[in-house]
Amino acid sequence: MTVVKINRLAVPAGQQAELEKRFAARKHSVDGAPGFEGFELLRPVAGEEHYFVLTRWADDESFRAWADQRQKRDPSTTVSRAEGMLEFEVVELD
Repeated sequence: MTVVKINRLAVPAGQQAELEKRFAARKHSVDGAPGFEGFELLRPVAGEEHYFVLTRWADDESFRAWADQRQKRDPSTTVSRAEGMLEFEVVELD
C-alpha cells in the first residue's frame, strides 16, 4: 500500500532560494531507493511560512530504511529545520 510522508520544514528568512537550489541539485538522488515513488517540494504562498516535502513510498518499511540511512548526513550542511512529519496511507478507491 502506498504511503505518503509530508515533512514540514522551517526555513530561515533569506534562505528559501538556497533551499530550492539544493533540492533541485539532488532531485533524483532518492530515485534509486527501494520503494521510492516520487516527491514534491511545496513552496508556501498563502497562510503558511513552512515548506513541505511530500514523498510517496511503496510501503512504510521502504521509507524507514531510507530515513535510517539518511540520518548519517552532516547536519551542519542544512538550510532548514524539520518541524514534524505527517504520515498517510493512500486509500485505494475501487
